[in-house]
Amino acid sequence: MSRIEAGAERRLTGIPVSPGIAIGPMFGALEPPAVVTRSKIQAADSGAEVSRLDAAIVQSRKQLIKLRNRLAVLPEDSQAEIAPLLDAYLQMIGPSRLVRATRKRIAEALVTAETAVVDETEALAATILAAAGDGGQASRRHAEEVREIGRRLVRNLTRTPFRSFAGLPPGAVLLCEGLRPADAALLDPSRLAGVATEEGGSDGHTAVMLRALGVPAVLAVDGLSQAAKPGDLVIVDGAAGTVVINPSAATLTAARRAVTAFAQERQRLGRMRRLVSVTQDGVAIELQANLEIPVELPLIAQSGASGIGLLRSEFMFMNRETLPDETAQYETYRTVIEAMGGDPVTIRVLDWGGEKEIEALQSEGIVPDIADTNPALGLRGIRLLLRKPELFETQLAAILRAAMAGPTRILLPMVTTVSELRAARDIYDRVVRRLRRRGERLPDKLPPLGIMIETPGAALSADALAEVADFFALGTNDLTMYTLAVDRGETEVSELYDPLHPAVLRLVQFTTQAAVRANIPVSVCGEIGGNPQFTALLIGLGLRTFSMNASSVPRVKQAVRALNADDCRALAEAVMAVSDPAVIRQMVMGGA
Repeated sequence: MSRIEAGAERRLTGIPVSPGIAIGPMFGALEPPAVVTRSKIQAADSGAEVSRLDAAIVQSRKQLIKLRNRLAVLPEDSQAEIAPLLDAYLQMIGPSRLVRATRKRIAEALVTAETAVVDETEALAATILAAAGDGGQASRRHAEEVREIGRRLVRNLTRTPFRSFAGLPPGAVLLCEGLRPADAALLDPSRLAGVATEEGGSDGHTAVMLRALGVPAVLAVDGLSQAAKPGDLVIVDGAAGTVVINPSAATLTAARRAVTAFAQERQRLGRMRRLVSVTQDGVAIELQANLEIPVELPLIAQSGASGIGLLRSEFMFMNRETLPDETAQYETYRTVIEAMGGDPVTIRVLDWGGEKEIEALQSEGIVPDIADTNPALGLRGIRLLLRKPELFETQLAAILRAAMAGPTRILLPMVTTVSELRAARDIYDRVVRRLRRRGERLPDKLPPLGIMIETPGAALSADALAEVADFFALGTNDLTMYTLAVDRGETEVSELYDPLHPAVLRLVQFTTQAAVRANIPVSVCGEIGGNPQFTALLIGLGLRTFSMNASSVPRVKQAVRALNADDCRALAEAVMAVSDPAVIRQMVMGGA
């Protein structure tokens, strides 16, 4: 693309990842490419290459520790997001599978250290992505972590300098080809106005880091490097996903008004935390938060969520070589439950499979080293736990003991049959008896045992499952994937992934009605629960509890307080009479 005429306004579009409006001069931070010359070595030289690798690991570790120490200057919420990622990087260059395999590749394939790093990190990333499930979001992040460590090791092996932000002036807009998650530790949000890059996506670590920093950001902006030069005035709209270079006077005036409007909107959402979540005609809607890792607890407290509707316990098992024992799990769960101060916490037991690469499960022989041909349809969730009851029993015991700290529920993943649920309940009862014999203190009212509804089979069996389950949680991400046979991470078919497809909505409706008939609670914890545009339809379908990312709670609460439950029911009835997904989308999104 040729350079545009100097001074002419140019508008580009990308993926919005962090809301807000940034206005400032463009600053470019180039990253010199690390050149890897693929070459073989003599067997006698393999020891020297392993030594080079070890030196690069030591250097990388020092750099990551230095980056982690720099986090002290960032806002507390930003530290909470970035620190666990840097810790994961440090674990990956410890006595890990990646390091062992890279050393082995040098010795057996007789290649240089940098060649071995590139080949091994790509092989491991490919394995993770091939095993992707649940839309692939977590697998893409994990693969990104592996590749980032590979890039750092290669840069140190080839003595290629890292990107520098030393010359970033206050109030500048950073424009570059890509931004690595570790770069976030080098950015000062008080000096940086906004960010736009040519690479990246909405669910990667870079997007998470930028949102944590509170910096307006747009990623995947095609042609960005050819359209702007240092010093150009730039507007970044992190909500609309637009980047305007050399804006006209009218565009600049409108952007300044938008800055004021955005600040006022943030104040309104901040006040939402203290308001009740109730419709205008008095129907209470419970808004809870999903929790990925414990460091997100401050974000949940600030959001005004009334509990944790989905605590994904996989973080306890990932990035470690051995499985956590009962005591380690108990301490972690108890910390989370206590932090919620009496608000309920729903803990989903280990949901291995699909996108979750857990080395400890492989090293201890619990799961195979090679993933199933189609892991989304293989040994995952409750299927694994029933085959490995000792793993299941340890986690149940830890949760039951921790439940003394506050109201707790236990959620079983990937249940498709009543027999699976009955088998799980038998194990649950057995663990309760064993703990009582051991003299452990347990709550008088034991934690309810519920199930995820995330397959068409489970949804269509909801009436039978409701006779045994204590509650339902609709996992609409997987439910959509399994119903439509579409992985939203596959770009060739991602446009077919549609939670508003009538087949998906009928399964949601059927499940909700079955729960109501059985008088058991039902919630939605997929992404649609956190989208305020879906709130009216979900209320109309009978849902009264939503769980979502903490950042979505204020906006969904704002939507709830503007709605009338009777109007929501009328909308749902109208939508369920339609079979065309495009028409349904128009109705739900307010276009009809």
